[in-house]
Amino acid sequence: MVAFAGIKSGDKVADLIPGRGYFTRIFSKVVGPKGWVYAFFPSDLDAIYAKNKLTIPPPADANYPNVSYIHAPVAKFVAPEKLDVVWTSQNYHDLHDKFFGPADVPAVNRAIFDALKPGGIYIVLDHVAEPGSGLRDTDTLHRIDSAIVKKEVEAAGFKFVGESSVLRNPADPHTAAVFDKAIRGHTDQFIFKFRKPLR
Repeated sequence: MVAFAGIKSGDKVADLIPGRGYFTRIFSKVVGPKGWVYAFFPSDLDAIYAKNKLTIPPPADANYPNVSYIHAPVAKFVAPEKLDVVWTSQNYHDLHDKFFGPADVPAVNRAIFDALKPGGIYIVLDHVAEPGSGLRDTDTLHRIDSAIVKKEVEAAGFKFVGESSVLRNPADPHTAAVFDKAIRGHTDQFIFKFRKPLR
Protein backbone atom coordinates (compact mmCIF):
# COMPACT_ATOMS: atom_id res chain seq x y z
CA MET A 1 0.00 0.00 0.00
CA VAL A 2 2.87 2.36 0.73
CA ALA A 3 4.40 1.55 -2.66
CA PHE A 4 1.05 2.16 -4.38
CA ALA A 5 0.70 5.52 -2.63
CA GLY A 6 4.22 6.40 -3.74
CA ILE A 7 5.30 7.53 -0.27
CA LYS A 8 9.08 7.89 -0.13
CA SER A 9 11.94 9.31 1.88
CA GLY A 10 11.63 13.03 2.45
CA ASP A 11 7.89 13.24 1.77
CA LYS A 12 5.44 15.30 3.79
CA VAL A 13 2.43 13.12 4.55
CA ALA A 14 -0.85 13.61 6.42
CA ASP A 15 -2.65 10.67 8.00
CA LEU A 16 -6.27 11.83 8.20
CA ILE A 17 -8.23 10.24 11.07
CA PRO A 18 -5.31 8.03 12.14
CA GLY A 19 -7.06 6.13 14.94
CA ARG A 20 -4.33 4.70 17.14
CA GLY A 21 -1.62 5.52 14.62
CA TYR A 22 -0.93 2.25 12.82
CA PHE A 23 -0.22 3.89 9.47
CA THR A 24 1.23 7.02 11.07
CA ARG A 25 4.07 4.93 12.50
CA ILE A 26 4.67 3.17 9.18
CA PHE A 27 4.78 6.48 7.31
CA SER A 28 7.19 7.90 9.88
CA LYS A 29 9.75 5.21 9.11
CA VAL A 30 9.24 5.49 5.34
CA VAL A 31 9.66 9.27 5.05
CA GLY A 32 12.65 9.23 7.39
CA PRO A 33 14.44 12.14 9.06
CA LYS A 34 14.05 14.44 6.05
CA GLY A 35 10.30 13.86 5.85
CA TRP A 36 7.40 14.61 8.17
CA VAL A 37 4.08 13.04 9.10
CA TYR A 38 1.08 15.03 10.32
CA ALA A 39 -1.54 12.95 12.14
CA PHE A 40 -4.81 14.85 11.77
CA PHE A 41 -7.36 14.20 14.52
CA PRO A 42 -10.70 15.84 13.67
CA SER A 43 -12.13 17.72 16.63
CA ASP A 44 -15.54 16.62 15.30
CA LEU A 45 -14.78 13.27 16.99
CA ASP A 46 -13.80 14.59 20.42
CA ALA A 47 -16.74 12.85 22.12
CA ILE A 48 -15.70 9.51 20.60
CA TYR A 49 -12.06 10.05 21.57
CA ALA A 50 -13.16 10.73 25.16
CA LYS A 51 -15.43 7.67 25.20
CA ASN A 52 -12.51 5.49 24.12
CA LYS A 53 -10.17 7.20 26.60
CA LEU A 54 -7.87 8.51 23.89
CA THR A 55 -5.75 11.54 24.73
CA ILE A 56 -5.98 13.94 21.79
CA PRO A 57 -3.52 14.86 20.58
CA PRO A 58 -1.55 11.89 21.93
CA PRO A 59 1.74 12.42 23.73
CA ALA A 60 4.83 12.64 21.56
CA ASP A 61 6.72 9.38 21.02
CA ALA A 62 10.51 9.58 20.93
CA ASN A 63 10.55 6.60 18.54
CA TYR A 64 8.77 8.73 15.93
CA PRO A 65 10.40 12.17 16.15
CA ASN A 66 9.15 13.23 12.70
CA VAL A 67 5.47 13.05 13.67
CA SER A 68 3.32 15.92 14.88
CA TYR A 69 -0.38 16.19 15.56
CA ILE A 70 -3.13 18.45 14.27
CA HIS A 71 -6.44 18.73 16.12
CA ALA A 72 -9.03 20.79 14.22
CA PRO A 73 -12.40 20.48 12.45
CA VAL A 74 -12.15 18.09 9.52
CA ALA A 75 -13.69 20.58 7.08
CA LYS A 76 -10.81 22.93 7.91
CA PHE A 77 -8.15 20.35 7.16
CA VAL A 78 -4.78 22.07 6.86
CA ALA A 79 -1.09 21.41 7.48
CA PRO A 80 1.82 23.75 8.25
CA GLU A 81 3.33 23.05 4.81
CA LYS A 82 2.23 21.75 1.43
CA LEU A 83 1.88 17.99 1.41
CA ASP A 84 3.00 15.24 -0.96
CA VAL A 85 0.37 12.74 0.18
CA VAL A 86 -2.86 12.76 2.17
CA TRP A 87 -3.99 9.31 3.30
CA THR A 88 -7.22 8.19 4.93
CA SER A 89 -8.07 4.57 5.62
CA GLN A 90 -11.40 2.98 6.59
CA ASN A 91 -12.84 6.33 7.62
CA TYR A 92 -14.05 8.14 4.51
CA HIS A 93 -17.52 6.59 4.89
CA ASP A 94 -17.76 8.03 8.41
CA LEU A 95 -17.71 11.58 7.08
CA HIS A 96 -21.30 11.05 5.94
CA ASP A 97 -22.58 9.82 9.29
CA LYS A 98 -24.52 11.63 11.99
CA PHE A 99 -21.84 11.18 14.65
CA PHE A 100 -19.46 13.16 12.42
CA GLY A 101 -21.94 16.00 12.09
CA PRO A 102 -22.17 14.80 9.28
CA ALA A 103 -19.14 16.52 7.83
CA ASP A 104 -19.30 18.89 4.88
CA VAL A 105 -17.70 16.33 2.55
CA PRO A 106 -17.21 18.69 -0.42
CA ALA A 107 -15.44 21.14 1.92
CA VAL A 108 -13.26 18.35 3.32
CA ASN A 109 -12.14 17.23 -0.13
CA ARG A 110 -11.49 20.83 -1.24
CA ALA A 111 -9.41 21.46 1.88
CA ILE A 112 -7.35 18.34 1.14
CA PHE A 113 -6.93 19.50 -2.45
CA ASP A 114 -5.67 22.89 -1.25
CA ALA A 115 -3.28 21.30 1.27
CA LEU A 116 -1.48 19.24 -1.37
CA LYS A 117 1.34 20.32 -3.63
CA PRO A 118 0.57 20.36 -7.36
CA GLY A 119 0.84 16.71 -8.37
CA GLY A 120 0.17 15.62 -4.79
CA ILE A 121 -1.60 12.34 -4.05
CA TYR A 122 -4.81 11.64 -2.12
CA ILE A 123 -5.34 8.01 -1.08
CA VAL A 124 -8.76 6.77 0.04
CA LEU A 125 -9.00 3.23 1.42
CA ASP A 126 -12.37 1.97 2.61
CA HIS A 127 -14.75 -0.96 2.93
CA VAL A 128 -16.74 -1.81 -0.20
CA ALA A 129 -20.55 -1.61 -0.18
CA GLU A 130 -22.87 -3.15 -2.71
CA PRO A 131 -22.65 -1.45 -6.12
CA GLY A 132 -25.37 1.15 -6.49
CA SER A 133 -25.99 1.40 -2.73
CA GLY A 134 -24.66 4.95 -2.55
CA LEU A 135 -24.52 6.13 1.06
CA ARG A 136 -27.09 3.64 2.35
CA ASP A 137 -24.65 1.52 4.37
CA THR A 138 -22.20 4.08 5.75
CA ASP A 139 -23.70 4.19 9.25
CA THR A 140 -25.03 0.64 9.53
CA LEU A 141 -22.49 -1.60 7.81
CA HIS A 142 -19.65 0.98 7.76
CA ARG A 143 -19.25 0.52 4.01
CA ILE A 144 -19.50 2.89 1.07
CA ASP A 145 -20.21 2.53 -2.62
CA SER A 146 -16.83 3.19 -4.25
CA ALA A 147 -18.50 5.01 -7.16
CA ILE A 148 -19.72 7.67 -4.72
CA VAL A 149 -16.21 8.18 -3.37
CA LYS A 150 -14.80 8.62 -6.85
CA LYS A 151 -17.53 11.11 -7.77
CA GLU A 152 -17.10 13.18 -4.61
CA VAL A 153 -13.32 13.35 -4.76
CA GLU A 154 -13.20 14.18 -8.46
CA ALA A 155 -15.72 16.97 -7.83
CA ALA A 156 -13.04 18.69 -5.71
CA GLY A 157 -10.70 18.84 -8.72
CA PHE A 158 -8.77 15.61 -8.30
CA LYS A 159 -7.98 13.21 -11.14
CA PHE A 160 -8.47 9.50 -10.53
CA VAL A 161 -5.17 7.82 -11.43
CA GLY A 162 -5.37 4.28 -10.14
CA GLU A 163 -6.71 1.57 -7.89
CA SER A 164 -4.97 -1.20 -5.97
CA SER A 165 -6.59 -4.62 -5.60
CA VAL A 166 -4.29 -5.75 -2.79
CA LEU A 167 -7.13 -5.64 -0.21
CA ARG A 168 -9.95 -6.85 -2.46
CA ASN A 169 -11.85 -9.93 -1.31
CA PRO A 170 -14.41 -11.30 -3.79
CA ALA A 171 -15.73 -13.67 -1.09
CA ASP A 172 -17.11 -10.73 0.92
CA PRO A 173 -20.89 -10.58 0.28
CA HIS A 174 -20.98 -6.84 1.15
CA THR A 175 -24.07 -7.40 3.31
CA ALA A 176 -22.47 -7.73 6.76
CA ALA A 177 -21.21 -5.00 9.04
CA VAL A 178 -17.43 -4.74 8.93
CA PHE A 179 -17.29 -5.56 12.67
CA ASP A 180 -19.17 -8.85 12.17
CA LYS A 181 -16.94 -11.68 13.40
CA ALA A 182 -17.58 -13.60 10.20
CA ILE A 183 -15.92 -10.94 8.05
CA ARG A 184 -13.90 -8.65 10.34
CA GLY A 185 -10.35 -8.31 9.11
CA HIS A 186 -11.29 -9.80 5.75
CA THR A 187 -13.62 -7.23 4.21
CA ASP A 188 -13.45 -6.30 0.56
CA GLN A 189 -11.63 -2.96 0.47
CA PHE A 190 -10.81 -0.54 -2.31
CA ILE A 191 -7.74 1.69 -2.42
CA PHE A 192 -8.15 4.68 -4.73
CA LYS A 193 -5.38 7.02 -5.82
CA PHE A 194 -6.22 10.58 -6.85
CA ARG A 195 -3.82 13.27 -8.04
CA LYS A 196 -3.99 17.04 -7.78
CA PRO A 197 -3.26 18.36 -11.28
CA LEU A 198 0.06 20.11 -11.82
CA ARG A 199 -1.83 23.15 -13.09
